[in-house]
Amino acid sequence: MSTQTQGRATIDDLTRAEGKAELVNGRIVPLMPSGRIPNRTAGRIYRSLDTYASLNGAGEAYTDNMGFTIDPPLLSGRQSFSPDASFSFGPFPADGMNFNDRPPVFAVEVRSEYDYGPAKDREYEDKRRDYFFAGTQVVWDVDPKAETVTVYTLSDPITPVVFRRGDTADAEPALPGWRLKVDDIFG
Repeated sequence: MSTQTQGRATIDDLTRAEGKAELVNGRIVPLMPSGRIPNRTAGRIYRSLDTYASLNGAGEAYTDNMGFTIDPPLLSGRQSFSPDASFSFGPFPADGMNFNDRPPVFAVEVRSEYDYGPAKDREYEDKRRDYFFAGTQVVWDVDPKAETVTVYTLSDPITPVVFRRGDTADAEPALPGWRLKVDDIFG
């Protein structure tokens, strides 16, 4: 009887993975598709980011499933991110068909149906820490159930600012001047 040892997955393996996934500790970690409300929430944020990029003539906004690679891997073992919406000022890879080879300046994580509870809160906290170690300046934790946008910054990653309906959220200092009404995020 022979035993086959599976090696550590690489970024090349990630490019061939079906569906949304991230590379952490040499493993392809599949990410569940989101439901209608989380997806539309992320879409509204993306549209605003894309308009910001067009008006400023700088940077690019990305929808769900954009891949960002980290080399060398972070101490946690993470080698990639795939946020629900994001923004980058570049520089961008010469081959536009590849993943971006640096983290986004701004990342948005929108909670889906099963992204609640202490274990999921810890996963979100660990991922935010990885974003900040990689160099991301601002991370949003968007909660469609509570209709809140919790903003974490690299300069103070443990003291978030929470925006609710009636408020206008921002991504300072990552995106100077960009604002989005919370009411517009949740429709």
